[in-house]
Amino acid sequence: MSAAASQMHFKSVNYTGQGPGPRVIIMGATHGNEVCGTQAIGRVMAELDAGTLRIANGSVTFVPIVNPLAYAKNTRSGDRNLNRDLSPKENPQDFEDRVANWLCPLMAQHDVLLDLHSFNAAHGEPFVMVGPLDNDGTLEPFKHMREERALARRLGVRRFVTGWMAAYGGGVQRRSRGNAAELETVLRYGMGTTEYMRSTGGYALTLECGQHLDPQAPEVAYRAIMNTLAHLKLIDAPAPEPVPFEEMEALQMVVVHDKLDAGDRFTRTWASFDPVQEGDQIGVRADGTPVTAEFSGRILFPDTNAAPNHEWYYLTRPNPQFGRE
Repeated sequence: MSAAASQMHFKSVNYTGQGPGPRVIIMGATHGNEVCGTQAIGRVMAELDAGTLRIANGSVTFVPIVNPLAYAKNTRSGDRNLNRDLSPKENPQDFEDRVANWLCPLMAQHDVLLDLHSFNAAHGEPFVMVGPLDNDGTLEPFKHMREERALARRLGVRRFVTGWMAAYGGGVQRRSRGNAAELETVLRYGMGTTEYMRSTGGYALTLECGQHLDPQAPEVAYRAIMNTLAHLKLIDAPAPEPVPFEEMEALQMVVVHDKLDAGDRFTRTWASFDPVQEGDQIGVRADGTPVTAEFSGRILFPDTNAAPNHEWYYLTRPNPQFGRE
């Protein structure tokens, strides 16, 4: 760890109302070059400090800058991606391990997490990543589906994506070839802020507010914060209306495809949510084998710079039951 990193500290600010209510944590700059959440949090805190906004019930903790090293560098990561393998470490090996050792216990003191992000693609509308159905399985047991999805529909966006851990876990199982120890290790790498929050008994949403430099992204983040505080009754404000079912686009992550060789390449520049039809060519393997879509849907998180044996792209299909379960 660099000398500069060793001098950094972590900051959270809590506002607690006099009435009972949930404990909410709202975070920005989990990735250091995704600053819309930081800007929106600063705006809300300024209103609270000025007395133009008041927490009446429950409490809200703001973490304006989750990863100060990445934020100072204006890069996604400091030493590594904080939003993978997020858990307390007995022997921290890098700066992100030290962030986790502070952040994870803090998150565990709360009931609800809103993590504010942005994306690199040149175009695309905001979307929210939502957790699984209620279940008692081993991958991601959960019991707050209805509360989580009710909040998701009130953030002010119309696009919802589910299925991250199931799709990621399927890719891990293929890579591990039945090696139980490797499977557990790599699945742990798939745990980020929302997954960790759910593992502590809470519920959590990741909101992708727009492109990194889109001037509207901080507005999307601000609206989501205010809607969250109003929906959970932390502030005295009208309850936000849910986005109507007929306006929603809900997608289920189904499968992840790995880059197998450094020579694997896409046949065009893909962006998240670009539509694909069954049989459309997406890329070509280093040996010339075409890579085609096995069903019609949308591509998600295409990564031209992926390393061999890492996620290359995901495919999603419509999830018409989202919010109706």
